[in-house]
Amino acid sequence: MTTRREQAEAFRRLHRPGDPLLLVDVWDVASARIVESLGAAAVATTGAGISWSLGARDGERLERRDLVEAVRRIAAAVRVPVDADIETGYGTVPGQVADTVRAVVDAGAVGVTIEDGDDDGPGRLRPVGQQCARLAAARRAADDCGVPVLINARVDTYLRTVGDPATRLADTVNRATAYLGAGADSIFPAGAGVDAVVSLVRAVAAPVNVLAEPGGIPVAGWAAHGVARISIGPALAQLAYATVHRAARALLLTGQTGPLNPSLGREELDRLAGPHAAAPTADRPLADGPTVAEHLAGDGVYRSQFWANAVRDGGR
Repeated sequence: MTTRREQAEAFRRLHRPGDPLLLVDVWDVASARIVESLGAAAVATTGAGISWSLGARDGERLERRDLVEAVRRIAAAVRVPVDADIETGYGTVPGQVADTVRAVVDAGAVGVTIEDGDDDGPGRLRPVGQQCARLAAARRAADDCGVPVLINARVDTYLRTVGDPATRLADTVNRATAYLGAGADSIFPAGAGVDAVVSLVRAVAAPVNVLAEPGGIPVAGWAAHGVARISIGPALAQLAYATVHRAARALLLTGQTGPLNPSLGREELDRLAGPHAAAPTADRPLADGPTVAEHLAGDGVYRSQFWANAVRDGGR
C-alpha cells in the first residue's frame, strides 16, 4: 500500500528540470477523475476554479472550511498526489497560514502552493520578511504533520507587474532566494516570460514552476528551457464554464439542441465518477495504464519518451 509519506516523496521526485511535471489544475472530483484517467502523474487544485464552483469570487472569498472540504473530496477520489492551491494562505498572520497548511495536509494534500500577493497592502505584494515568516510557519506545520509536503512559493512580481521592469528580475530572484531559505521547495514566477524564467532557472537551486498560458509556449518548449513543473491555473475551469455558457446561450436564443451533444457519454462519466474498484497498491494498474508505483515514479503516459522526442524536435 502506498503511504502518504511515500506519495509525498514521489511527488517531490516528479519535479525534474527539463522533464517537467505537467499539472492540469482541477476543481472538483469529476475534473480530477478525468485528468487522472488520462495518465496524469499528479493533480493540482485551482483555487479560482473551486471558488467559482461553490459560488464565490476568486481571491480567498471562499470560506477556508469549504476549500479544505473540496481538497478532501478530490484527494479521496484519486490515487495520485494532490497539490492544494491555498492562495495566500487564508490568514493575516503566520499562525493562520500554518493552520491552513495543517488542514489541507490532513485533507490529503502532499503539496501546497502559497502566493505572496497582498491586495490590501500598498505594494500589492507582501514585504519579503513578512512572506518569509508565513512560509516558515507553513514549513513547520507541514513538518509537524509527518509528511514531507512540497511547498511551492508563488512569486507575483510579474503577474502583478510590480516595480520597475528594469529591476523586476532581480527582485524576483531575491524573493525566490529568501523564500527558499524560509522553507519553500520550489519557485513559481507566475506570469513571467521565457527570458525571465530562463534566468531564474539559472539563478536558483530549486525547481521552477511556470504558468502555461493558452496559446503560449507549448509544454515541450518549457521543458527545453529547464523548468521542472508546469501548471495551467484556472484555464481548464474557464474552458468548461465557457462550454456551458456557449451551449446554454445557443439553446436559449435559438431553441436548437445541437450544442448539447456531449463528448463524454453518461456511462463514461458514471465510470469516472464512481468509486475506484480497489485501493491503490504498488502493483495494481490504474485505469488500464501504468501501476501506481510507475505512476508516482513519473512514468505516466505523458512523460519520459514523449519529452525526449519533444525536446529533440526543438520544443515545437
